[in-house]
Amino acid sequence: MPALKQKISEIFNQMADLLDIKGDNEFRVRSYREAAKTVSGLSDDISDIADDEKKIKSLPGLGESMAQKIKEIAETGKLKQLEKLKQEVPETLIDIMKLEQMGPGRTRILYNNLKIKSIEDLKNALKKNKVEKLEGFGKKTTGQLKEEVEKFMEEKGHERFKLNVAEDISAPLIEYLKKKVGNITIAGSYRRNKETVGDIDILVTSDNPGKTMDYFVDYEDVAKVLSKGKSKSSVRLNTGIQVDLRIIEKRSWGAALLYFTGSKAHTIQLRKIGQDKDLKVNEYGIFDGKKSLASETEEEMYEVLGLYYIEPELRENRGEIDASKNHKLPSLIELKDIKGDLHTHTDATDGKYSMEDMVKQAVEFGYSYYAITDHSKKVAMANGLDEKRLQKQIDKIDELNKKEKKIRILKAIEVDILEDGKLDLPNEILKHLDLVVCSIHYNMKLSEKKQTKRVLKAMENPYFNIFAHPTGRRIQEREPYRIDLKEIMKEARDNGCFLEVNSDPNRLDLNDSQIIMAKDIGLKLAVSTDAHNLSSLKNMKYGVAQARRGWLEKEQVINTYTWKELRKMLKRK
Repeated sequence: MPALKQKISEIFNQMADLLDIKGDNEFRVRSYREAAKTVSGLSDDISDIADDEKKIKSLPGLGESMAQKIKEIAETGKLKQLEKLKQEVPETLIDIMKLEQMGPGRTRILYNNLKIKSIEDLKNALKKNKVEKLEGFGKKTTGQLKEEVEKFMEEKGHERFKLNVAEDISAPLIEYLKKKVGNITIAGSYRRNKETVGDIDILVTSDNPGKTMDYFVDYEDVAKVLSKGKSKSSVRLNTGIQVDLRIIEKRSWGAALLYFTGSKAHTIQLRKIGQDKDLKVNEYGIFDGKKSLASETEEEMYEVLGLYYIEPELRENRGEIDASKNHKLPSLIELKDIKGDLHTHTDATDGKYSMEDMVKQAVEFGYSYYAITDHSKKVAMANGLDEKRLQKQIDKIDELNKKEKKIRILKAIEVDILEDGKLDLPNEILKHLDLVVCSIHYNMKLSEKKQTKRVLKAMENPYFNIFAHPTGRRIQEREPYRIDLKEIMKEARDNGCFLEVNSDPNRLDLNDSQIIMAKDIGLKLAVSTDAHNLSSLKNMKYGVAQARRGWLEKEQVINTYTWKELRKMLKRK
C-alpha cells in the first residue's frame, strides 16, 4: 500500500496526542511518539514487512504490541484502539492542543470545563470571554490565543505537506507511472525543494494520452478523481494531497518544466524580459510572432532571454535574475560535497542505534569524519549524559578510532544552553571534546531580549562551536522562539562560532531566508542531520536542499572541508 508509512505514523501520533490530552501515562504517550518517529524514519516501504511481526519487532523501539498494531493498520487501514479512543476524546481537540499557547494540559481544562471540542468552539468561547476565567489562562494568554485561532482559521483548507512526506507519497506513484510514460518529472514547489508542498504537479510525455490518463486515475491510492481530461487530470489521494498530471508535447518539455516549476513571481519576471524583447513567453516556448525560438530545454529558454541557467531552488524572485544577468549566480553546494555529519545521536541517550551501527552507516556514505553528539544531562527525558557517562563515551570513541581506518569519529556532545546562558556541562569535560554543539530545549518562551542574551552569553564559552536548530521551530508543529538571529550571527562570525542548518525535515532550521542572511553577514554554517536512527542519516539531502535555497556554495558550509581544515575552524580565537 503506497504511503503506508505515513498512515501508520499518523495513527500513532494521533494515539499519542489523544492519550496526552486524556492525561494518560507519560511513558505510554512517549512509546507511541517514538514508534511514529521510527516508522516515518524508515528508508524502505514498511509494506514489505508489515505482515511479518518478527521483522517489525526487530526495529528499534517497536515491540510485540506495536508490531501487532502495524499489522492491523496494514490490513485494515485503521486501528480499533484509536477509533475507541476517539469516542472518549474528540479528535478535533488535537488542533487545539497544537496551538502555541496550548498543550495537552490546557486543552484538557478547556474540554473538561467548557466542553470545547473544536477550534470553532474555542473561537466562540474566546469571543464571550469565558476562557480567561479558567485557571492557567489570563488576559495575556487569551489575547495571544485569539490571534492564533484567527491564523488557524485563515489557513484552514490550505493544507501543505512537509517535503519528505510529499516525497514518500509521490515516490511509489512515480514508479507506477513510469511504466506508461516517457519523460516524467515532478515540478512546482516540490522541484524547488520548498520545505512544504501544497500539491504535486507531475509532467510527463506520452505516446498514448488517453490510456495514460486512464492508468493514472486507476492508481490504487486515489481517493477521488477531481477532473479527467486529455492533457490534464487531477486526483486526491487517500493522504489528502492533490496530484495534477499534465501530458506535455516533447517539443515543449523545457518550456513546460520551466513554467510549472515556478515560482509564479520568477516566471512573471521572465515574461517581462520577453516582452521587453517583443517576445512571447509561455508554457509552450518562447515565440517571435509564430516562430518558436526555444521550447525543448530550460537551458535554451534562459539563453534566449539572455540569462544563464538558474537552478530550481533559486527561482523565488529574490535577485536570481539580476545575478544571472551579471554572471553572479552561486555555484550551489551539492550533497557530494559533504564530508561529514556534525550532529547525530546514539542509543546512549535517545538515539535508536549503537555508536558502531551509526558509524558503519557513515562509512558507507563515504564520510571522512562523523560526530557523536548525544544529549547532555539537562535533557533527562532523553537520558542525557552527565560528566561521568560522557567520559566513558570519550574513552570508547578513542578506542574505536584506533580500530577504524576509514573515518574519524569526533568526540562531541549536544549540550544544553541553560536559561542563564551557562552550558549544561563544565569546561573540565568539554575541553576534551573535538566539537561542542549547543542548543535550547527548555525555556523557549523567554522574551526576544532574554533569549538573545542567553545565547550570546553561551557563545562566550570558549568551547561553544555550533548553535544547533537555532530558532527551535518544528514545521507545522511549533513556532520559532523569539530571538535576534542577526545579532547572534554577527557575534558568531566575530567569535569563531557557527550556526546549524538542521536537516531534519520536521525542522529545516535555519530556513532559507535566514540562511541568506547568514551568507550576507559572512557567517559559515554547518549542515547536519540531528539523526537519531540509521535512516535519518539520509536526511542530509534535505539540509543541502535548504542550503541551496539559501544560495550557499560549498565553501560556506564547514562540513565540506577536510577534518584538518575543520579542526582549525573549530579552534576558538
